[in-house]
Amino acid sequence: MKVLVAVKRVIDYNVKIRVKPDNSDVDLTNVKMAMNPFCEIAVEEAVRLKEAGTATEVVAVTVGPKAAQEQLRTALALGADRAIHVQTDERVESLGAAKVLAKVVEEEQPELVILGKQAIDSDNNQTGQMLAALTGRAQGTFASEVAVEDGKLKVTREIDGGLQTLSLALPAVVTTDLRLNEPRYAKLPDIMKAKKKPLDTKTPEELGVEIAGKLKLVGVEPPAERQGGVKVGSVDELVDKLKNEAKVIS
Repeated sequence: MKVLVAVKRVIDYNVKIRVKPDNSDVDLTNVKMAMNPFCEIAVEEAVRLKEAGTATEVVAVTVGPKAAQEQLRTALALGADRAIHVQTDERVESLGAAKVLAKVVEEEQPELVILGKQAIDSDNNQTGQMLAALTGRAQGTFASEVAVEDGKLKVTREIDGGLQTLSLALPAVVTTDLRLNEPRYAKLPDIMKAKKKPLDTKTPEELGVEIAGKLKLVGVEPPAERQGGVKVGSVDELVDKLKNEAKVIS
């Protein structure tokens, strides 16, 4: 079984986000970039499937600028066999990414596609669902457990009421949740080996996909700074402040 894993280059989750002075976008100058944490979980799950003998090949793919090859090399160091880089300097929206991935799926014909449920930069939680719709594949989102049994994909997913278990016919698309696994760290020997693994570069134009954005970014603002709390001497004073200062009750 071939497994295709999509990864995305985002600002490292440990970095404090800065906004440009003109509020036009996020400032990426000298900012550390990394693989999206949910994508790390997706890579880990694919590699575990291969280690268990369920998967025979793990292919990592990303859509993004030339620098995104760094994240693909990370995926290769974590255990992916080869990588595909669809290179573009355009801002890639969820639908554009799904269209590109659909073309890669058409070429590679993987039995299983694994994606992170969302990226920590846009938080859209859309690409996996869009990809399943475009490719006509069964989907299991927010997976906290994945297993292949009797030719079926068993996906346990987290919902508001608890856990839901789905049985999906392959080929399928799965998006990963936080509790699916804990990603491993890449060892130095694996990082060195990753440099020799194949990495194929394509463009959206070669795949016949138009990824021009349909959305216009109007502005970006940092969240309002939290103010320090105050102590009140009575319930009446608390109600007064909530009503007249915070204006959260009437």
